[in-house]
Amino acid sequence: MAEREALFSKKNKKLITDPINFNNPVTIQVLGICSALAVTVQMDNAIIMSLAVIFVMVIGNLVVSLMRNIIPSRIKIIVQLVIVASLVIIVDQVLQAYVYSVSKQLSVFVGLIITNCIIMGRLEAYALGNKPWGSILDGLGNGLGYGLVLLVVAFFKEVFGSGTLTIPGLGKMTVIPPAVYEAGYENNGLMLLPPSSLIIVAIYIWVQKSKNPELIEDH
Repeated sequence: MAEREALFSKKNKKLITDPINFNNPVTIQVLGICSALAVTVQMDNAIIMSLAVIFVMVIGNLVVSLMRNIIPSRIKIIVQLVIVASLVIIVDQVLQAYVYSVSKQLSVFVGLIITNCIIMGRLEAYALGNKPWGSILDGLGNGLGYGLVLLVVAFFKEVFGSGTLTIPGLGKMTVIPPAVYEAGYENNGLMLLPPSSLIIVAIYIWVQKSKNPELIEDH
């Protein structure tokens, strides 16, 4: 029981919860903005990209933590890149095998996970100096925080830009009733363009800091 409590101690729980809100990698640390701009026109792209980044972050953090005492400091960046690149290749091959259409849409952005500053930042700032379990939780928390922002951006962009929601396994679903279009409503083309992602992220940050005034004082 004591061991279980240690695994899920308050400190360990914060490794998951803090990146989702108080130390979100996108809205607070301002990292990983490029994919928020590029892959959020449809929900399925955002979901797949989020899962891919979570996988790479969790396994990457674990591997680097396990190797932290044997990696020479002069080549640590190279070792980290090799580990992340290997994981991204696995992700890319799985996507091509099982969700080829989404893989084509994500295209080069899957490969760019290798240089995602969130991943490299957590490997350097946490996994290299901490034990495996904490590193797993840190990778999971930051991956969830990143994914949450992507899903929020993708939801509003697709709903207001196309009037649909595209979910893996369920396909494209119409969410705005035909009667609304008949009444004169039109999809907002701006929502399908990259600048709308910045607008949504800015609103997200405003709401986040309005609900958590301490974030304004800290940053």
